Amino acid sequence: MQVLDLSNSLTLDDVIAVAYGRAHPVLGPDALAKVLAARAVIDAYLADPEVPRYGINTGFGALAEVVVPPDKLAQLQQNLIRSHAAGVGEPLPTPVVRILMLLRAAVLARGHSGVRPVVVQTLCAMIERGVHPRVPAQGSVGASGDLAPLAHLALVLTGEGQASYQGQALTGAEAMARAGIEPVVLSAKEGLSLINGTQAMTAIASIALYETEILLKSADIVGAMTVEAQLATRRAFDARITALRPHPGAIAVANNLRLLTDASPLIASHAGPWDHKVQDPYSIRCMPQVHGAVRDAVAFARQILEVEINAVTDNPLVYPEAWHAGMDAADVIVSGGNFHGQPVSIACDAARLALTSLLSMSERRIEQLVNPALSSGLPPFLSRDSGLNSGFMIAQVTAAALVSECKGLSTPSSIDSIPSSANREDHVSMGPIAARRWQDIVWAGHRVVAIEWLCAAQGIDLRSPLQPGVLTGTAHRRLRQVVPVLDQDRELHGDIEVAAQLIASGELLRTVQEQSGLRLQ
Repeated sequence: MQVLDLSNSLTLDDVIAVAYGRAHPVLGPDALAKVLAARAVIDAYLADPEVPRYGINTGFGALAEVVVPPDKLAQLQQNLIRSHAAGVGEPLPTPVVRILMLLRAAVLARGHSGVRPVVVQTLCAMIERGVHPRVPAQGSVGASGDLAPLAHLALVLTGEGQASYQGQALTGAEAMARAGIEPVVLSAKEGLSLINGTQAMTAIASIALYETEILLKSADIVGAMTVEAQLATRRAFDARITALRPHPGAIAVANNLRLLTDASPLIASHAGPWDHKVQDPYSIRCMPQVHGAVRDAVAFARQILEVEINAVTDNPLVYPEAWHAGMDAADVIVSGGNFHGQPVSIACDAARLALTSLLSMSERRIEQLVNPALSSGLPPFLSRDSGLNSGFMIAQVTAAALVSECKGLSTPSSIDSIPSSANREDHVSMGPIAARRWQDIVWAGHRVVAIEWLCAAQGIDLRSPLQPGVLTGTAHRRLRQVVPVLDQDRELHGDIEVAAQLIASGELLRTVQEQSGLRLQ
């Protein structure tokens, strides 16, 4: 298993590796020195208990001016965690929880939070040994950070709450004991440092981004198969066209579509000056422009997340160098708003809105294939014996239902705000909602593109003896290894789910790339 030193910056590949158990973090020497330096500041200020210092010896939020006696500070931190563990709903998936722990450990390891090293080291041990807190998905508004999700995480760190270990649901105390990890007794500021930040929304968004990027390339593969099944022209993918409007995404998609349809006998059957398809419907002709615009929006989301996974989102922030320089306490421990999730929320909104437009176009290509008025000679609903058989009639209806649902899920969350904490937190990001809805759209997207894959493959079969190109043929054969040709009506639910899993797992993309020896852009 790969070891990630938290002294170094994380990449999104690192994050995904930890999510799926291929890596775990450690508190390396450089990070350890930074953590110790910040903790020394907290310990020094604890020597003067009469002066209110937020997060160290005061209440929180609207209670920030209430000073807590020294003998109550440990209880203060544990009470904070308990009171904020108010999440509801289904638990976050294990890969998301592993990212959540990683990112919180990474924040604390930057040396601006003031926790003791044992807090970071215990989080790292939980990841390595597979102690996964049960973190309800709902209950965070995304400022002052993802308080409820992170509190459920912190409960297990302290030997409370609920967790899973080796696939078994346990109390936090039982899970930690079985893994041989000593729970942490929190000290001053540590409870607050564990829950201030954007790590829940960022963890969900990181998985959504990873799956979206695979889905986008898979949609290009499936779209290229539809081009063949529809006897469409590939002229609209000419590099000269996108060069005149050089959006990076459009250029990448056009390149993919040319590669995927290269040397296709199906396309060659009507290519040349006599090509009967001068202009295809937009859902085919404009794939570079629409799929490409989606890629550009997702690239923006990636840019935001690459910053966020290495960001310090605690509050207040500790600056040991200012303390060593003899600066005033107000310049050493500084309250700010890095915990506000608006950057992530906006990125998630942009990505899911864009992805929905791609799925809407995919559904229109499904309609092109199943509608005999549009399908260039294919039988109604792609059934050789239509009438007796309904073929893919209702599969298109399912795709339409999913796309309609995605349109509702695309309503922006980042423009919503409901004040909390006695109006101290008077503007919030709703970033966790934006991230979860992005993940929901990805789930639907796997199934919409799977339905197009099934229909395009059936259309290619119905064009026999004409054959697809090398790469689209590879995608066709991979599907046919697990889903036979639809010769007569059968339950399509299973076919859709099998195809969706091949897309979601990256198997479709890997198979095509291995055949070509190239990576699709």
